[in-house]
Amino acid sequence: TNPGFVVRITQAGLDYAHQHGIVILEKQLAQLKLSDISGDSRVGRVGKVHYELSRLRLRDFHLPYSRITPISNVGLQVSISNAFAELDGDWRVKFLFVRDHGSFDVKVENVYIKIDLRLGSDTSGKPTVSTSDCSTRISKVRVLFSGKLGWLYNLFHRAIESKFRKILEDKVCDIVEKSVHDELQTYVRTLPVTARINAKTGIDYSLVAPPRATAQSLDADLKGEFYSLANRSTVPFSPLPLAFPSDHDRMVYFGASSYFFNTASIAYREAGALVLEITDEMIPKGTGFKLETSTFSAFIPQLEEMYPNMPMKFRLSTPTAPFLTIGPGGISLKPIVDAQAYAILPDSSLAPLFLLSLVRNVSAVINVRSDRLVGSLDVGSRIRLSLKDSAVGTFEVRMMQSLMNILTSSTLLPRLNARLDEGFPLPLPDRIQLSNILVKFYQNFLLLGADVHFQPR
Repeated sequence: TNPGFVVRITQAGLDYAHQHGIVILEKQLAQLKLSDISGDSRVGRVGKVHYELSRLRLRDFHLPYSRITPISNVGLQVSISNAFAELDGDWRVKFLFVRDHGSFDVKVENVYIKIDLRLGSDTSGKPTVSTSDCSTRISKVRVLFSGKLGWLYNLFHRAIESKFRKILEDKVCDIVEKSVHDELQTYVRTLPVTARINAKTGIDYSLVAPPRATAQSLDADLKGEFYSLANRSTVPFSPLPLAFPSDHDRMVYFGASSYFFNTASIAYREAGALVLEITDEMIPKGTGFKLETSTFSAFIPQLEEMYPNMPMKFRLSTPTAPFLTIGPGGISLKPIVDAQAYAILPDSSLAPLFLLSLVRNVSAVINVRSDRLVGSLDVGSRIRLSLKDSAVGTFEVRMMQSLMNILTSSTLLPRLNARLDEGFPLPLPDRIQLSNILVKFYQNFLLLGADVHFQPR
């Protein structure tokens, strides 16, 4: 299935996410708990040293060098090098008739960690992430004992250093796997599968396939489909393939296809949101005319005879969902609007007068505000009218051209633009804001590029 909406996270975006993830992992490693250690170390034929290490405390764990790399068809790999940690605790030892105790410090150096992350999606279309592999290698462990019996410590320090190395190597990967599950997996699941726009419509942002790693980015193919909350029907057309460009200047890119926008037209029409009634109170005072039969009697003389000096109302609707076209020059559409005119009788009932068909060239401007896709419409200078039905006899619709121009431009367009200015939510996880916005037009889709700012709690 071709996606209606594509999200691409570039290496710069992965690096930014990785910085925040490493900070969390570093904090969790610094909270690592170690159990008491005891054991015996044989000393030739003389006997054995029994040692006990207690009250082990990890003072800090630093991850100074790390990088994240997308691995094609596999997922993501995080490599950490030259990490180091410091511990301390108390020791007690028994060897023949000697008993001693004191404190010690441990310096763990040259720690290398490799983490492979598997990316997927669940049955609801939400992304998933898990640790597919983790390995830790510690090159150097030094235990420094306090006390004066240096010869005694030398009898067992190698055994202790070896134990520390084995314990830490196992514990580090345990914490990595827990951090990926508790922190990263929980966070990526805040990506919305569906986004409610209002009481009537929503957007389906579910994944149509697991996220895909390439050599330079991480791509996610989303359904990208608007739908009516009251009646979700099958869209009668399919998304076209998106020839996604190789832009990598921003941290994240969104590809919104013509399918994405055109399903919005269908959803809004099915939800009854593309119907607007215009009355005289809605017309700006500066337009110079009132919405009543006496205004239109100049074009329809019989109107004044049948309904003298009565207020009027227009009901605007779309007989078909208006479809837009996206190309290198921008976004354009040519919607057809039915304008049914009524006379408002003294008892407030409506008398149908005439039904006009309006066709007008419209262009759209798209932008991003914070985390929402916003837009505005601009109409062409000329409107094309035709008479579809009339209860007041035939008349020349060409004479009403300028009047209907004023009516749609002063009343209909501002209301549509006010709605578009409220925007539509983009598929972003929690606490993400976008900046440095880039907008480009390609054949059949709109490309949005942005940098990302994460707001920690």
